[in-house]
Amino acid sequence: MIDLIGWTASAILLATLIRQIITQSRSAQANGVSHWLFIGQASASVLFVVYSVLLENWVFTVTNSCLLLTAIAGQWLTRHRRTAGADPAREGGTTAG
Repeated sequence: MIDLIGWTASAILLATLIRQIITQSRSAQANGVSHWLFIGQASASVLFVVYSVLLENWVFTVTNSCLLLTAIAGQWLTRHRRTAGADPAREGGTTAG
């Protein structure tokens, strides 16, 4: 029963982060996303994964591993959007010339 509480919390947290990634992927703007947010989230997630493995707590091991993946996905989307925004041809625009 106690693990069910942890897995439920994990599912809720991951669902909200996945929803944020979907929203971010649909947005043409990436200006408000800090590179330091990625660095902090990824670093904390790696350390929490190690800590959770050492404690043999699989709820937190899985959750923190998934959080690391969402940080990587968010960073990739941000970079992709910024690169696409700098190149009008990638967004279906036209270039002069």
